[in-house]
Amino acid sequence: MYPEIQIGPLTLQTFGLMFALAFLAAGALVWRRLEELGKPGDWAYEMGFAALIGGVVGSRLYFIVENYDQVSDDLLGNLFSGSGLVWYGGVLGGALAVVLWAWWRGFLGLTLLDVAAPALALGYAVGRIGCQLSGDGDYGEPWDGPWAMSYPDGVVPTEERVHPTPVYETLAMALGAWLLWRLRDRVRPGMLFALYLVYAGAERFLVEFVRRNDAVALGLTAPQLQSVAMILAGAAWIAIVVRRHGAITRAAADGAARDAG
Repeated sequence: MYPEIQIGPLTLQTFGLMFALAFLAAGALVWRRLEELGKPGDWAYEMGFAALIGGVVGSRLYFIVENYDQVSDDLLGNLFSGSGLVWYGGVLGGALAVVLWAWWRGFLGLTLLDVAAPALALGYAVGRIGCQLSGDGDYGEPWDGPWAMSYPDGVVPTEERVHPTPVYETLAMALGAWLLWRLRDRVRPGMLFALYLVYAGAERFLVEFVRRNDAVALGLTAPQLQSVAMILAGAAWIAIVVRRHGAITRAAADGAARDAG
């Protein structure tokens, strides 16, 4: 594990480096897609900055709400602490900030959601590399399988061999980003984001079975319950579009329009 990289007198946190790289990778993907759509590519900078600020604030607030009993004695100090960044809170805060930015730019609509979908998957995949490098405790349950790992030098060290769940998530979400990018011109507006909800929700739901989080209801962890909500929202959206238009693909929709004409 490499929680820190020493460059002369400078100490860099690998999680922070990958966090920054995740935003750069996602921003590059957004830039390219915006240019394909005839929009200014540098909107990606603005969108990324909004997502960064909103995501950090949202993740901190989510952490405080989830752990109120532990942090209630120093709410202000914990609000500005560098630890305790919760992914779902970051998504909610970042999404709200991007929506406000899009409203200001007149870009609020289904296209915005579709532009964001592959970038969200890619950013998550890169960010999980930071979890793996730093050994920040996001690893899984004890396991003696062929690719089990220990994290003796991690930020949250363990000598036990465990499931390297950050690796699982990086591979799964990198594949998801590639699939969503390939589908970007093939599905109806909004469907790329709906597919992202289903895919990302299913990925997190499944990986939770080998992570260390405790069950909170119905034998499921809090991330699993949140993942179920994502899956249901995406699936319902897809079902409504299929019911109304017969398919989620653009080609099928265009063909149906020609037949009707």
